[in-house]
Amino acid sequence: MKITISVLKADVGSIGGHLKPSLALIEEIRKFIAERARGLLIDYYISSTGDDIAILCTHTRGPGDQKIHQLAWEAFQAGTTVARKSGLYGAGQDLLKDAFSGNVRGLGPAVAEMEIDERESEPFIFFAADKTDPGAYNLPFYLAFADPMYCSGLILSPKMSQGFKFRIIDVSFTEKTKVIELVAPEELYDIAVLLRDTEKYVIESIYSRSTGNQAVAISTQRLHNIAGKYTGKDDPVAIVRVQGEFPATGEVLAPFNIGHYVAGFMRGSHIGPLMPCRLNATISYFDGPPVVTGAAFSMKEGKLTEPADVFDHPYWDTIRTSVAQKASEIRRQGFCGPSMLPISELEYGGVVEKLNQLEKRFTYTD
Repeated sequence: MKITISVLKADVGSIGGHLKPSLALIEEIRKFIAERARGLLIDYYISSTGDDIAILCTHTRGPGDQKIHQLAWEAFQAGTTVARKSGLYGAGQDLLKDAFSGNVRGLGPAVAEMEIDERESEPFIFFAADKTDPGAYNLPFYLAFADPMYCSGLILSPKMSQGFKFRIIDVSFTEKTKVIELVAPEELYDIAVLLRDTEKYVIESIYSRSTGNQAVAISTQRLHNIAGKYTGKDDPVAIVRVQGEFPATGEVLAPFNIGHYVAGFMRGSHIGPLMPCRLNATISYFDGPPVVTGAAFSMKEGKLTEPADVFDHPYWDTIRTSVAQKASEIRRQGFCGPSMLPISELEYGGVVEKLNQLEKRFTYTD
């Protein structure tokens, strides 16, 4: 049975700045979806990560379906109305266009979708990140799907021995979708060359080479390419199928123990370590640190089990302590050097205007 898994996520209002959506806001979106799900959705799950609300749903209508996207768009609009009535900060922040045009791609919300032939047992993980951009997934998914140091299945499982195909997008090119497909292990170094530049090249999807089945879908839109100015980081979502022909759940989670440095943090303009957090985690220190949550599900004919919180384990408490130390250490450097994004990524901020003003005051000497 072909099932589509869709995730649509947006920031439409938050308490006390960029900390968390209100319970009333979450409940409004949950109520809106519940009232309109019959005949459209098989199942759904509403959650929050930082100041973003995500709608995970299953259906049989395929990716990019107008009715599914319109449902999410109108749910976010309903949430925005509640946010404005409550005086929440950034009400409707990620709804960057005035009208729905058939698909929310390009309108602001993050979107990840995949259509699959459901296996007898269909486990997958829904990842949601806040205060960072889509490149945050480059390193962990490279390691989970291409490096036997992290994914032992690449050398232990015959189903995985042929490796995986990576579909990588140049997110800086906005006229069309600029994409390349590379395979591991033969083109491993080429994949690494691209993925090292997390602000330009981003994994969009990953496929099993032995079966051709899709393993990963990631939202790749960049908000400043839509709005023409800084409106917040992209806060990407990802769907990752696990077990069988794909890496095991533990192999996908393992690379997140690095707490690798990603773009984002305060005003989306800094570098900070990605902290694996429990479901419905909030934002705090320096509008961060950048966070990622993971909800694992099993699915049968599109019906979801309750979520298993993949980072709710004593092991990850230790990792969070380590990541907090990394965050504090890089913040000690303030605005200087690699603790802040390069000028090319600050082009929509006030720093560029300040530089243009100062440039006029420079003088030249022999």
